[in-house]
Amino acid sequence: MTDRGGPRTRGRAPDGFEDGKRSRGAHQRRRSRGADQRERSRVSDQHDVRPHSLRVPQTWAYPSQSQQPPSHQPLRAQWDPTRPDSTRPRNPRPVRRARKQSRIGRFVSRYGWRAYAIPVLMVVTVLVVFDAARSTGREEVMGRTDTPGYGTASHDADSSGVTDNPPAADGSFAADLPSGALPAGGPFAVEGAGTWHVVPGSGPKVGEGTEREFTYTVEVENGIDTTGFGGDESFGRMVDQTLANPKSWTNDPRFAFRRVDEGDPDFRISLTSQMTTREACGYDIELEGSCYNPGMGRVVLNEPRWVRGAIDFQGDIGSYRQYQINHEVGHAIGYEAHQPCETQNGLAPVMMQQTFGTANDDIAKLDPEGVVPMNGLTCRFNPWPYPRA
Repeated sequence: MTDRGGPRTRGRAPDGFEDGKRSRGAHQRRRSRGADQRERSRVSDQHDVRPHSLRVPQTWAYPSQSQQPPSHQPLRAQWDPTRPDSTRPRNPRPVRRARKQSRIGRFVSRYGWRAYAIPVLMVVTVLVVFDAARSTGREEVMGRTDTPGYGTASHDADSSGVTDNPPAADGSFAADLPSGALPAGGPFAVEGAGTWHVVPGSGPKVGEGTEREFTYTVEVENGIDTTGFGGDESFGRMVDQTLANPKSWTNDPRFAFRRVDEGDPDFRISLTSQMTTREACGYDIELEGSCYNPGMGRVVLNEPRWVRGAIDFQGDIGSYRQYQINHEVGHAIGYEAHQPCETQNGLAPVMMQQTFGTANDDIAKLDPEGVVPMNGLTCRFNPWPYPRA
């Protein structure tokens, strides 16, 4: 028998054989358990609907009792939203590079377009106030230079000449004067009785009257029907209110008026029919007019004009009636002379014959040699001696 060498084992496995066998078996068992675990993990992943970031490995270990695992509730917020998530690192706070807003910037951010509108409105308001103040000053200056005058008292109100009838001059009158024609309108009395009745009523003095206090009565010619314009009382009230107005003659402290209904007044303000007016005022020029007749002691107001007004006066009928009163009372207190238009497009003087027109050329045609020049100036109607009072 040949000796093959090596120790004799006598039917026993060599040293290390069992150890190697056991080692290989253990290794195989570990591999088998790892495969089983991976298979179970795969199957578990297929049924776990939680996001991967929320899955906790089976081998997780918590170092202490104070640390709690994150919520395993799927698709829900944390049970305690105030508890910080210790498993997620906190993002670093970004570096703030924007500059801190100023007060103006915060104001603009807060109010938006209104922040721009407010200063603009303030500037506009200042400009408007400044312009209004400047305009007021300019109007005050113009009031001293553009206010029409009314001439100078040329007599003592006791003369006997009829005033306000177009002057005869040399008799060369315009054959036609459209501006002086009587416009269409309401009815009026053609012929009255030639007598007047006093409208009852009296009142206190109006105006200072440092030089003269004039008394007057209000009268209506018998035969005139005043119901079409409010009756006798309405006519008397219109006279009183006109003379008491600060823009009328009482603006001059020299004059005062007081209405009476008995005795012998300084003059009688009388509403008069068409034909009686022609007898009292004259009718050399065939135009309806009013007048002051000192011989009769009457301010004669033409009823046709009271009802219809004048074509070129351009104002309303109430303004024309105020003009009638102020113009004829102006004659009664001493302003005998008429006046021309003084400023182009300015207010006409109250002593201009506005019944026949507010253009100098129209008035000059009535009396080519008179005080009104034919210079082309045209004024605006004006019923007051002191229109800017």
